[in-house]
Amino acid sequence: MLRIVVMGVSGSGKSSVAQEVADTLGGTYLEADDLHPAENLAHMAAGKPLDDAMRAPWLERICQEMDACADPIVVTACSALKRDYRSLMRRTLTGLKIVYLDGSKSLIAIRMAARQDHFMPLSLLDSQFATLEVPTKDEDALHVSIAPPLSEVVAEICDALSRTAASA
Repeated sequence: MLRIVVMGVSGSGKSSVAQEVADTLGGTYLEADDLHPAENLAHMAAGKPLDDAMRAPWLERICQEMDACADPIVVTACSALKRDYRSLMRRTLTGLKIVYLDGSKSLIAIRMAARQDHFMPLSLLDSQFATLEVPTKDEDALHVSIAPPLSEVVAEICDALSRTAASA
């Protein structure tokens, strides 16, 4: 079983990357944003960041959905901005691999400004970066730059995951 969380701030391309990684690896894609309670979506749409109490049930539901999936490969797009969130997911999901999408605030702001019909407003980007705890070496997360084209980002992730699986 391989469970992959593609994480990063809003606008870093998590959904696009996670979907492509799932397709490339022949796995199931799970969009974590679809698992937010309606209250969370309304809160963010109003320009208010979520607090830990609001995120906890959402993270638990993501883990439940990933764990319940019968497919041997499940990839989700989830912000997982704090180490505690990733630790919770690691405790719950066996064989979890974390992929951190790393990009500058200016690049992400440009991408966020260009997208339409998304619940997360550009005004929350600063709070996303303020909350972000970049995965440290001991978390064994794969750090990937979002500057290259999507196809190159996905290829880098899939190659790295293949090397990891081969050495296991």
